[in-house]
Amino acid sequence: MVAPRHINPAPLARLLSVAPMMDWTDRHCRYFHRLLSQRALLYTEMVTTGALIHGDIPRHLAYDEFEHPVALQLGGSEPQDLAHCAQLGQEWGYDEINLNCGCPSERVQRGAFGACLMLEPHTVSDCVKAMKDRVSIPVTVKHRIGVDRFESYGFVRDFVGQVALAGCEVFIVHARSAWLKGLSPKENREIPPLRYEVLGKLKADFPNLQFIVNGGVEDNAHIEQFLTQGSEVWVGLSDSGDSGDLGHLSDEPRGKEDVDFQGPIDGVMVGRAAYHTPYMLSEWDNIFERHSKITTTHGVQAPELSPEPLRTREEVELAYVEYMHKTLQEMKANPKERSNPNQTASYQHMSRHMLGLWHGQAGARRWRQVWSDPGLKHESVFKRMELATQARLNASVIEAA
Repeated sequence: MVAPRHINPAPLARLLSVAPMMDWTDRHCRYFHRLLSQRALLYTEMVTTGALIHGDIPRHLAYDEFEHPVALQLGGSEPQDLAHCAQLGQEWGYDEINLNCGCPSERVQRGAFGACLMLEPHTVSDCVKAMKDRVSIPVTVKHRIGVDRFESYGFVRDFVGQVALAGCEVFIVHARSAWLKGLSPKENREIPPLRYEVLGKLKADFPNLQFIVNGGVEDNAHIEQFLTQGSEVWVGLSDSGDSGDLGHLSDEPRGKEDVDFQGPIDGVMVGRAAYHTPYMLSEWDNIFERHSKITTTHGVQAPELSPEPLRTREEVELAYVEYMHKTLQEMKANPKERSNPNQTASYQHMSRHMLGLWHGQAGARRWRQVWSDPGLKHESVFKRMELATQARLNASVIEAA
């Protein structure tokens, strides 16, 4: 558990970040991702205001200092509740507070927050203002580009404009609409078409705001396209073909001639790909070096820093195994301490986050099988690593034969 700490006044680098993902980006997942990238901005799972106001605060907010920079995503729609929880986040040392206006799940809809908040931009504005009045760390919003039948560019433009009036300067935009009726959360990540060019139009209309693209980003090559090329590429990356009855989108920018902003986007947020193929993060610090503008107080570009050497998969695996061992030992030493944030941790709960580490490499399937084998539950994590490594190497020899 961390104690409240002083706030870091340095501005956050938002070039690359890992998306908040329910049941996935817990504190153990974030520790694992930090082993791969020193600079990526990491996000918690969404934490509802009710969970913090009525629940176990340390369980929801505890983290390891190693995770910084790390942002707390909140779910809620009552300004004063959000302000209270944002203050808790600041006191616990989080670097940013993010308001979820993009989750389409039925459970979230019943709580009147998430994506349905886009239908109430004045409420979102009040929530942002209440949080900004209470904390000094950045308050950002993550949202979709539309909700149900409200999919015109004017809808998302007016939403951003209203929320910006409350002082929000950073918008993380999942470049799909949220269809609240008839689709599951998984389907909402896949079926509504991607329209990246909408972000180009937003950047043109609000040049002083930061826009981070999210949704459908699959690999580092995809990231590089967003960070190096203009809006004509975004149009090409968007989904094409029949996406249903979208005839009402008459004011949508659909080609590069309709998108005034020609520069690269401010940043990229990656979700599922970062979880399933996590070693892609090992390249991110080098991407930061290539694309971040490092300036002095006089506006003169400073020399580029030498990038850190990439950690090998073996090094990452060993470092995370050492973390798992330490965490399990702490849990064993304090099994009855209710506020112990590791109490719900288990070997299976922690090891699942690294199962994609060897994705695409020879022997990866056998390696995953060993790490997931319940028959080894009485072995130490170091013994399991030894067995998994041997299984991977043996399988790679067979595959190469």
